[in-house]
Amino acid sequence: MTFSICVREEYEDDDGDTQHRFGVAVTTRLPGVGTLCPFVSEHGAVATQSLVNVELGRKGVEYLGDGLAVEDALDALLNADDGKPERQLHGVDAQGEFAFSGDDCGEWFGDLVGENYTVAGNLLTGEAVIEETAAAYEDGDREEPLAKRLIDALGAGQAEGGDKREDLEVQSAAVKVATTEDREFDPYYDDLRVDASTEPVQDLRETFRLASEGQETALEKYAEDAEDTEDVEDGEEAESGDGDGSE
Repeated sequence: MTFSICVREEYEDDDGDTQHRFGVAVTTRLPGVGTLCPFVSEHGAVATQSLVNVELGRKGVEYLGDGLAVEDALDALLNADDGKPERQLHGVDAQGEFAFSGDDCGEWFGDLVGENYTVAGNLLTGEAVIEETAAAYEDGDREEPLAKRLIDALGAGQAEGGDKREDLEVQSAAVKVATTEDREFDPYYDDLRVDASTEPVQDLRETFRLASEGQETALEKYAEDAEDTEDVEDGEEAESGDGDGSE
């Protein structure tokens, strides 16, 4: 019912320190996929799909935070899950990748593992969906925000047919990004969802655009307010310093 992508990227922050960011994006021909499938933290990204077991994603990210490697964490969770043949689970951490597709996932299903990313899908029109999703991510401009590039990757997979259940018109999509960097605040566009739409990827792209514009506007406003406050305080200090100092 779904296809998704999980990625890891290494980068340098403004102080020259090495950081990692993780992202996951997903879309399906059902409502509310953002509440069930994508999980991300400063330790990694996980997507759980097919016959969804939310605990695989929630505990998977939790185990990564405890220091387990992504392969060990997700494999252990699957081996303890009686529904393993119907699960699809994949993800990344700071050093590795993991992908699993159970034999009972709906046709067409499959996954692929690339350098620093994983892609998986089920009930798709064909293998080209996940191949084009991966290719779009690989070809993306690293100067652009990761959230935008993940949405573009979903768009490439959707253009290849995406979820094959054309009789289900109400769809959804979501994107989440986290980083090891200690930031003053997270960008508005790093956690976005479209819960019910006939064009979820297109709407998610528009939501990203508006969130990005909203952030820029808010930052400009707060900067202006801070400057105005500083000017008032400077003026008050100047007034309090007037006079000859005599009692």
